[in-house]
Amino acid sequence: MTDAAPEQSFSLQKLFLKDLSFESPMTPDIFTQQWRPQVKLDLNISNNRLPNDNFEVILKLTLTANVEDKVALLIEVQQAGVFLIKGLDDETLRQVLSIGCANILFPYAREAIDSLALKGGFPAFQLQPINFEAMYMQQMQQQAPANH
Repeated sequence: MTDAAPEQSFSLQKLFLKDLSFESPMTPDIFTQQWRPQVKLDLNISNNRLPNDNFEVILKLTLTANVEDKVALLIEVQQAGVFLIKGLDDETLRQVLSIGCANILFPYAREAIDSLALKGGFPAFQLQPINFEAMYMQQMQQQAPANH
C-alpha cells in the first residue's frame, strides 16, 4: 500500500509560567490561629493553536483556603507549555491536549502552589494527583446529546 498514515509526533517544546497570583488577606492574624482550612481547588485547561503544528496548553489551578468562611489564602497558577503535535485525528488531538499535556503540566503547577504557600508562611498543600482522563471522559459525556 502506498497510502501511509501521516507521521505522528508529540513533544514538549517549552514549559513556562504564564500567570501567578498570591493573596493572604488575613495575615498576620491567621498565624495566631489554628490552621484548619477548608480548601477548594478549581482547575481549567485551555489551548491555543499556534503555527507549525504547535499548541499552547494552559493549566490554570486556583487554590482557595478558607478559615471560618473568610479567605485566608488564594493562589492562582497558570502553568503553560508549547507542544509540537503532528499527525493525530481530531478526537485523538483533543485527548492529547486535555489529558496528556495536562498530565505533564500538573506537577509543575502543584510545585508552584506548594512553593508559594511555603514562602507565604503557610504549610505546603501537597495536592493529590488528578485523573485528567476521567475528567475528560466526564466532560465528553456531559457534552453528548441526551439519547431520549
